[in-house]
Amino acid sequence: MTRAREPRMRVEGLQPAQVLTAILGLLFLAYGILGFVKSGFGDFTGHHDADLWRFSANPLNNLVHVVTGVIGLLLAFGSGRARTFGWVLLIGYGVLFVWGLVLTGTITTNPVSGLGNPLDLRTADTWLHLGIAVVGLLIAVLPARRRVRLPEDDQPQHVADPSAAGQPMAGPSGGSTSAAGSPTAGPTAAGPPAADAPAAGRSAARPPAADPPTADLPAADPSATGRHGRGLAH
Repeated sequence: MTRAREPRMRVEGLQPAQVLTAILGLLFLAYGILGFVKSGFGDFTGHHDADLWRFSANPLNNLVHVVTGVIGLLLAFGSGRARTFGWVLLIGYGVLFVWGLVLTGTITTNPVSGLGNPLDLRTADTWLHLGIAVVGLLIAVLPARRRVRLPEDDQPQHVADPSAAGQPMAGPSGGSTSAAGSPTAGPTAAGPPAADAPAAGRSAARPPAADPPTADLPAADPSATGRHGRGLAH
């Protein structure tokens, strides 16, 4: 018993999550490279007076941005991978947001006070990390574009070759058959080709040739024939 196939929903095409992931990846990569240009590579985890606008340009912070940008660009080539990048942003930069609140004194309890401030986080960086975490959540839960696929969409469709439409094909009786299935004229064993029919009709309609006229000769005299015979005998 054959079961009827039902329409299916499939994720197809470029997804909004992939677009946002690619854009964020480029921004992170550009921000990290510009940060290295401003701060250089010296005093990797220390405080730097150089900054980008109001944000920190600490070399370790710049490295984190570059790595985040590269990961975003790599994960932008798939819908599921792009959503994974969104969850990574939400968790990673959510932790940095809370850490920034601890460092700035908004949260008085600091369970990781022994780590210091290796990223040189400032108040502006803390709120930036909150915005990044929110964008990561948006990427993770953004609806995907879906398309309904009908059962006939999965079946291969055969397209006839237009060039073969007018080519004759050999028929069973020695003739030829066109692509549409109608037989065409061809020689058979039943009789001569159709081309000899007009010639046969012409020969049948031609009148018979007349006999040439003959001259009437006088009849021979039997008595004269006898006389000549006797004269020859003498």
